[in-house]
Amino acid sequence: MRREADGEIRYAFSNAPADTSLLRLAYMESARGFVECSIRDAKSELGWDEFQALKYCAWEHQLALTILASWFIAETRWEWREQFPTDDTLPAELGVNSLLSLSVANVRELLRATLPLRQLSIAEAQDLVCTHLLNRTRSRQSRLRKQCDLLHFHSRDPA
Repeated sequence: MRREADGEIRYAFSNAPADTSLLRLAYMESARGFVECSIRDAKSELGWDEFQALKYCAWEHQLALTILASWFIAETRWEWREQFPTDDTLPAELGVNSLLSLSVANVRELLRATLPLRQLSIAEAQDLVCTHLLNRTRSRQSRLRKQCDLLHFHSRDPA
């Protein structure tokens, strides 16, 4: 049980063994907030919310790439904090109580500003779009053909 600052009482249930210490239970419950924040960042900042997997393997691959991106951003934030420590007088100069650490969106914007972008010619852009559309069309046809074959297989009369 936890009482929030506004007086609201929150409860958490656990299937942990009965001899688990209260400190351990409190730690596990507080870690949940970190996990939820990480999932929210993955959805809003790393594109996890836009992915639609047709197969479990594709979902696993997307999840792995999202985790790698999250890990890269966490390392970048850590290195930034180590390399550029906060000046203790800066919050007062800016009129705030404290400064927040870099967010996922901040790191993304820093990368966007510093990484060189490849400039495509019109012909290269057209070729890239055509290749992408052709690959998507072939993939869709293959998927539809497999679905159709599966439907025909299941609809055969066993007699």
